[in-house]
Amino acid sequence: MGNDSAVTEFFLMGLSQYPELQLCLFVLCLIMYLIILLGNSLLIVISVLDSRLHTPMYFFLGNLSFLDICYTSSSIPQMLIMFMSERKSISFLGCALQMVISLGLGSTECVLLAVMAYDRYAAICNPLRYPIIMNKVLYVHMAVWSWVIGSLNSLVQTVLTMVLPFCGNNVIDHLTCEILALLKLVCSDITMNVLVMTVASIVLLMIPLLLIFVSYIFILSSILKINSAEGRKKAFSTCSAHLTVVILFYGSALFMYMKPKSKYTKVSDEIIGLSYGIVTPMLNPIIYSLRNKEVKEAVKKILSKYLYLRKI
Repeated sequence: MGNDSAVTEFFLMGLSQYPELQLCLFVLCLIMYLIILLGNSLLIVISVLDSRLHTPMYFFLGNLSFLDICYTSSSIPQMLIMFMSERKSISFLGCALQMVISLGLGSTECVLLAVMAYDRYAAICNPLRYPIIMNKVLYVHMAVWSWVIGSLNSLVQTVLTMVLPFCGNNVIDHLTCEILALLKLVCSDITMNVLVMTVASIVLLMIPLLLIFVSYIFILSSILKINSAEGRKKAFSTCSAHLTVVILFYGSALFMYMKPKSKYTKVSDEIIGLSYGIVTPMLNPIIYSLRNKEVKEAVKKILSKYLYLRKI
């Protein structure tokens, strides 16, 4: 097809084959989005207001919470509109913007989770040298580079995708402008895109996951050397929340981006997309709150202070 078939908008048809579920999906996603905003915002506020939480661990956790808010805000509002709209369309520019933001933030989270694993390794395996190792200059630079690496990867992949010809193919079988779903519409050679995506998956998925795995081998080894049961429990509690988030995030991401093509099913991809796009960001603050004694104490302190001020 010629240039007169250039695409100016896309139609997001994910889960549209179940019209009876659209209202239920709208309500469910809206509730989860509100929980994401409330839970992650609360974690950011707590880590800023409580001086005891001014540590590298909570600095990274604040970055993760801010990232989850931005990540979900780039896709869920548009998704909610699609569920209740007859015309499920998004402009070409809007689709590109959604892709660059969501892909960039997802890539950043991959690196950030590896950085958080290193922080836990330094805290547990080198407790006496921890303040020297994880000084403010280092942990701020680590967070900044996580954002820079994720943004660069997103920018490169989005540009390489959006400059390709779509030849009038503008129906995306997904809930969002996800890069894998969009590449299925391209009517030219995508070898370069596949190569770049494969390299990015190795660099931003496999290598960080390997670093996390190695870090936790050393962490587990150090925990087992602790004599007291209370000490082992305390050390493990500082890592269990992060490890749970890693399993949830990387499990869905690896299934999505590293599985063989023969395993592709449209519905499963949409469900997995909902998992790492909505469910994981919603569970992150809940997991960290339930598994972290310091967060619970900070919440109680802020609430008691608020109630005291109200009485005055």
